[in-house]
Amino acid sequence: MSTINEQEARWYIIHTYSGQEERVKKNLDQRVASMDIHDKIFQVVVPTEEEIEIKEGRRRSVRRKVFPGYILIQMDMDDDSWHVVRNTPGVTGFVSAEDEKERRPKPVPLEEREVERILKQMESEAPRVRVGFTLGQSVRITDGPFTDFIGVVDQVMSDRGKVSVLVSFFGRETPVELDFLQVEKL
Repeated sequence: MSTINEQEARWYIIHTYSGQEERVKKNLDQRVASMDIHDKIFQVVVPTEEEIEIKEGRRRSVRRKVFPGYILIQMDMDDDSWHVVRNTPGVTGFVSAEDEKERRPKPVPLEEREVERILKQMESEAPRVRVGFTLGQSVRITDGPFTDFIGVVDQVMSDRGKVSVLVSFFGRETPVELDFLQVEKL
């Protein structure tokens, strides 16, 4: 059987033990090199995206797995390449559907537009802000003129990095717009 080039290869999803994605990627890369199967397995990708996490009043940038427990692999699917991937430590299987003719699971390739969307999401320049606040949650204001006031989250504006908190003044609820760094969960 003739091999295909990287542009013609399809993308598949493999399932791994959650939290082991990077280790499995490393194992796959090593197996591809040691078994000299570069002409059938082209890329192994752990989909991640950059996220701004606000914890203990500090912003920090973290890489978060988009699909925990899953890895994308670009390959020419045949018995040899399937065997290499399937027998890699940490790989629990391919995302599959039952083949009508053979009555056994068969790996299902991703649509090209799905792959493009995932890869584009990984390259996104603006990191997403992970918000730890929910509507109705009680919070303490830690900075500004309302320091030490207790309020209730009324609105979360993740795109702006702000939250609207209802604070009680003289028996009336008044909305106060604050930065995520100015409030903490109770």
